[in-house]
Order: sequence, then C-alpha cells, then structure tokens
Amino acid sequence: MNKPEIIAEIGSGHSGDLTHARELIAAAAESGADCAKFQLIVADEIIHPRTGNVRLPTGAVPLYERFRALERPISFYAECAAECEKRGLRFLCTAFGVDGLARVASLGVARVKVASPELNHLPLLRAIAERELHAVVSTGVSRLGDIERAVDLLGPARTTILHCITAYPAPEHEYNLQIIPRLKALFGVAIGVSDHSLDARIVPGCALACGAAAIEKHFTLNRNGTGLDDPIALGPDEFRTMTQFLETLCTHPHEELEHLLAGEFGRQRVQAALGDGVKRLAPSERQNYGRSNRSLHALVELSVGDPLNRENCALLRSEHNLRPGIAPEHFDSVLGARVSAAVPPGEGIRWDDLLQRG
Repeated sequence: MNKPEIIAEIGSGHSGDLTHARELIAAAAESGADCAKFQLIVADEIIHPRTGNVRLPTGAVPLYERFRALERPISFYAECAAECEKRGLRFLCTAFGVDGLARVASLGVARVKVASPELNHLPLLRAIAERELHAVVSTGVSRLGDIERAVDLLGPARTTILHCITAYPAPEHEYNLQIIPRLKALFGVAIGVSDHSLDARIVPGCALACGAAAIEKHFTLNRNGTGLDDPIALGPDEFRTMTQFLETLCTHPHEELEHLLAGEFGRQRVQAALGDGVKRLAPSERQNYGRSNRSLHALVELSVGDPLNRENCALLRSEHNLRPGIAPEHFDSVLGARVSAAVPPGEGIRWDDLLQRG
C-alpha cells in the first residue's frame, strides 16, 4: 500500500533562531519525514494585544508578546525552504492571514497550510483560492458545516484535509479516526491526520489503516525546549520509531492492518482510537469552539455611533480572556454598521452592539 506523506510539524519550535531551524530540519530528514512544516507568524493577524495569558503545553503564556517575539522576515523562511530542499524535504508553511499568505506565496510555494483556528477565516481561504494554491487544512475544533464551507471556498481539487483534535495533548481515544474514510467519501479530497497525542504509533497506525494520505506530528529536538509545542512533540528517536512503524505497516495488505494493530496495542485500545466515524467536537476541545477560531473583534475602543470599517475591526481569535464576536461570514455585511454601545479594544463585536447601517 502507498505510504502517507509524513509531515514534521516544526511550527515555531525554532524560537526564531535560524541555526536551530536548520538543526530541526536536518533531524526531521534523518528521522524519516517527507515534509517540514513551519508557521509564518504575524501577531496582529492572529490575536489582539489584550488577549492576555493563554494556556499552552508550556504553561500560561502572554501569547501576543510571544508571537511578536517569533516574527521573522521572509528571508528567514526562504532560508528554511532552501534547507528543506537541501535535505530532500518538502517545505510547508502556515499562513494566519492575508498578509502572511502573501509573504508565504512570495517564496514560490505551490501549497500552504491552514491551521484549525483559521478554518473559518473566510478572507484567508478566499485569498488562497484566488492564488490557486493547494491548501492543507487542519480541522480541529470544527463541525461538518465548517469543513464543507472551507472546501467549497478552496475547491476540492486543491484541498487536503487533516482530521485533528485541538487539545494539547489530545487523548488518543478521542481521535475517532474512522472519520477519515467518511470525510473522503463526503468531500472527495485527500484526508490525513494531524496528531497531537503523545504516543508515537497508535494514532498514526490507526490513521494509516483508515486510509490517511498524510500524517502530521509535532517535532522537537528536546521536549524540555523553549518551543510552544515542545512538551507534546516527538523527539528524533520517537519520530523515527513512528516512521519505521508506518513503513512496516505499509508492507502489509491494507485489509490486515487493523488486525496487526490490535495485536500490537490490544483490540480495545485500537477500537477506542478508531471511534465510530461520526463527526463531532471531541470532549477535550468543545470549550475551544467559538474561541480558538475567528470572530469579529474591535481593534480599538469603539464609541456609540462609530461605523465599523476595516481599520477599527478585524477577524481574530478570541481565546479565553476576550468574548467572541460575530461570525466571519457576516464580516462584509456589517461593515458600515454603527455601534450602539461602547466596545472595549480587543473585545468581540456582537449583534447587540450594532445599531444600524449608514
């Protein structure tokens, strides 16, 4: 059977240091990765400065300030792309907004990554489609309708979906990997998995048994490192264990894989990871729906009577210290509407905060 694309999620784990980035790329190649994935961070495209502390695998982090510290010029990513080519890896990079997408596209890439919270960032998805780029889209903290709208905007021929759970770490028994063939049948696109669980083998192995076309796993040189996702990432030895395990599984007929996995991990554990294939929010990510993804937020303090425009509001992640606002699909229609009540900077703009258009 065909081996899936193995994506080493480096993200921002290089902490902005090019030497460290090169070390991560080299180690990922030696560990059996096919692709190294990065994140081009522009803090103001993601969250508001008043977002405050956000709980990540490394603990509570002042996220806006951390994102600002991780911003790098496009030359940094050009060097990373060149190093990937030198090591025989494909280069993939996440864009979090339209400006970041333009920078990623300037590298001459054919595809771009869309993170789960940006699944409903409709201006970003439209910009990707206009550039005719292939989108590798994670679908954590999403419902079926969110995925359908994204695929419609991007176009099925230029979309790969990565089934995902937005929890760090994600419980393996919540992965519901039988959703992979269901999504493939529904949307007619390649389906993979972005795995945030701690084990190196069971979720990737079960995903392969379900027909995954790609498997993404966080990668680090040291789980005690300074990267935001280092505590849940695989080190080089663990990552190599995963790639070798998948290579071994690929030597067997597809119909034998579930039996082999049950012999390795026990049938109960395998069945728990496989789930029932019904798309739903996993228990560990339910509280993030409507907060980690995008909604309409005030960029500055809005006073009664102020009209909404692209300078005073934007689609941002809410996280947990700011209230969510109006959903992105209504963004264009509310521009020009006037504010009926003061909205503090950073807070979500709700329907109740709007008075009239004009």
